[in-house]
Amino acid sequence: MMTATDHRELLRRPILDFSRLQALAREHAAGYRGAEPFPHIVLDGLVAPEVLEAVCELIPAPDAPMPWRRVEARFGDGEAAQARKLGLARELELAPLVRRLIWELNSGAFLRFLSNLTGIQGLIPDPSLQGSGIHQILDGGVLAVHADFTWHKVYALARRINVLVYLNHDWREEWGGNLQLWTPDLQRCARRILPSFGRCVIFNTSARSFHGHPEPLRCPPGITRRSIAMYYYTAGRDDEEVADTVATDWRKAPQDRLPAAE
Repeated sequence: MMTATDHRELLRRPILDFSRLQALAREHAAGYRGAEPFPHIVLDGLVAPEVLEAVCELIPAPDAPMPWRRVEARFGDGEAAQARKLGLARELELAPLVRRLIWELNSGAFLRFLSNLTGIQGLIPDPSLQGSGIHQILDGGVLAVHADFTWHKVYALARRINVLVYLNHDWREEWGGNLQLWTPDLQRCARRILPSFGRCVIFNTSARSFHGHPEPLRCPPGITRRSIAMYYYTAGRDDEEVADTVATDWRKAPQDRLPAAE
């Protein structure tokens, strides 16, 4: 357990190693852009573990007197598409170190890293954290396979990239919660990613970037699936014709043939 002094010490220096990030972008750009089923990458150790340890200690518990927003969604037949998910996006309700990490993930230096990695220029952060911020999913929760909204309804921007940083110590395969990446025709799950502590998943978002963790979580008492989610935008898009949607496109994907989790 870190002390308040430890947290203050972390705030005295940059949270992210920006020079290392630029080297990672150069190293992995080709692999990112050619990845299947859509451009993406999995990076471990993007954020220093001592920073994430402190962040974990500072995230409020699910039952804390904080403005957690419960996020639920259902298919037309009543089956849960999104259940037992909590979100926290109000920066002033977050501890200073957590705010600092979010600010650096929204910084110009981090945007340069993302542009060099993905090839997408003119990236714009979202200071309002619409749909992003701190997420945690409780035992029994699900997040059906889906493609995210493509249009920021407040700023009128096209959504282009998701960045997910997982905060789960010693996560076990039998608990479920692996991030699934699906082909555009929803006939094949191309990749299953264990939401391990410190793991970062970055991927392009479009109307066909289907992903989720549709199997219900089976966590022990006191364990939730936690992450930081950040979304990035451009003023219009040049990659494909995509309808401007402000709603999530939920789908039911077959779960009988899945690859091994990484």
